[in-house]
Amino acid sequence: MITTVKTDLYASPSPLEWATVGNGILFTAQIPINADGNVVEGGIEAQTRQTMDNLKHTLEKAGAGLDRLTQVLIYVTDRSYLPVVNKVYAEYLQAPYPNRAAMVISGLAREEMLVEMVAYAAIDK
Repeated sequence: MITTVKTDLYASPSPLEWATVGNGILFTAQIPINADGNVVEGGIEAQTRQTMDNLKHTLEKAGAGLDRLTQVLIYVTDRSYLPVVNKVYAEYLQAPYPNRAAMVISGLAREEMLVEMVAYAAIDK
């Protein structure tokens, strides 16, 4: 059975849920948008913080925390962003870290987005 995680994040007009849970695994993709649905300004650091805040919020709404993450896939639009993403990421997480991959891609769904994260977490439900 698949269930959705109800969050307080911006209600996207796109056909999606911010997170679903199936077989005890949370599936989510997070982007750097605020409560109004706008991509935050301030460059890669501000966008990474917003994305991590959205991820943390989603996990909390599912009854878990960042320590339940099992894998994170990070997408950035420029390789030079990775050191900043790593710095912010490390402020939110501690060892043992989840498995992780980082990909440099040509663009994301919204042109002004510099980062997106796909994450999986173990959820006790």
